Amino acid sequence: MKQLFLIVLCCWLGACGTAQAQGKLKGVVLDSVTREPLAFASVFLANTTLGVTTTEQGQFEFARVPAGTYDVVGSYVGYRLGKESITVGPTAQEVTLQLAPTGNQLGEVVVKPAPNNPEQYQKFTELFLGGTSFSAQCRISNPDQVQVVYDDSTKELSVRAKEFVQIDNEALGYRLKYYGLDFSFDEESGAISYFGQPVFEEMKPRDDKQRRQWLANRAMAYRGSFMHFLRSTYNGRLKAEGFLTQQVQVVANPRFEMAESLRRTLLESKPNGPFTAAEEDSLTKWDRMVPAVATLNPEPQPIDSVRRVSADGRRTYLRFTGELQVAYFGEAPDPRYKRRMSPLGNSRVSYPSKRQVSRLKLRGRQAEIQPNGSLMNPLDAYNGEYWGFERIGEFLPVDYVPPSASAAPTSAK
Repeated sequence: MKQLFLIVLCCWLGACGTAQAQGKLKGVVLDSVTREPLAFASVFLANTTLGVTTTEQGQFEFARVPAGTYDVVGSYVGYRLGKESITVGPTAQEVTLQLAPTGNQLGEVVVKPAPNNPEQYQKFTELFLGGTSFSAQCRISNPDQVQVVYDDSTKELSVRAKEFVQIDNEALGYRLKYYGLDFSFDEESGAISYFGQPVFEEMKPRDDKQRRQWLANRAMAYRGSFMHFLRSTYNGRLKAEGFLTQQVQVVANPRFEMAESLRRTLLESKPNGPFTAAEEDSLTKWDRMVPAVATLNPEPQPIDSVRRVSADGRRTYLRFTGELQVAYFGEAPDPRYKRRMSPLGNSRVSYPSKRQVSRLKLRGRQAEIQPNGSLMNPLDAYNGEYWGFERIGEFLPVDYVPPSASAAPTSAK
């Protein structure tokens, strides 16, 4: 089975929630060359709604920050982003952000990039924003900041942003500024990756009806999401939160190499054709051959087969072998999801028909989970199928707090 795995790389941070300890974070933003303070620079905690502006002395302060690890990012026109990773605890933390100027020097020739190819830009927006109902309500409001490049030799589409890409999400009520966007799409493998330093801003609703709709949509985007899954794993509440995890073993297809060798031999012997009817049938059969075969174990995986907690109880990890199939019950997939939902296998348990099924695999043996529903290193895991379908349209800040747990769907008995 050919798998498409989506790698979404952001700057992840520590614990969120009102019940957790909070601390103070303050600091100053400086010009890295002159060491002069930068007044009215933007400072934010990546992937959250937390952002401030520096004073005339370049100083900033976050009075109440949930304990955890953060990427503190500074932005100023004419300067490169400044970034510092810091862990916030009960003791007040201080950080100095040094921003390097990017302004052209005397006599330097500034070359403007060529305009984007409309088809390539459209491809990027479809891949980046996604194809969900919520994605359809997103728009990039500063397309002139986006530079799209397609490499014919590698078949890779890459995208960068001059400063940030601004996405207005009318479905969730967030204005997302994605600083330092680095996006790539490999046409041959179908792999997508993007990372940067995003910050969320609350949009102002037209009226109370729209405000309530945004809250409802955010809760819908959260339920069954990768963030929801990681928080549930961290807290040992997978079943209670409506998740089912099953192990998938992926093994090499022993017939694939032989089929690929026969296919290449035939094509090399007749580079321009024509092929007989029998040869056409063989080529069709060989093209359908997959390099690996996936076998699903229908038995639910116990929490200890998915999660490992350190001996001191301070760290929690995703840990499993092979790949993991994750089903979330109680919510139907987006109507725009046209792919057939993967089956759960033969089981004595009758599962709800309304479900969303995703795939997950680890890069190494394990991946550390933060309490807010993010990974300490986002490169440690890859997800696909339904989670791969959800993109910016469902993107929530990691300081998002869902409605009360009583509203969560009940898992299968």
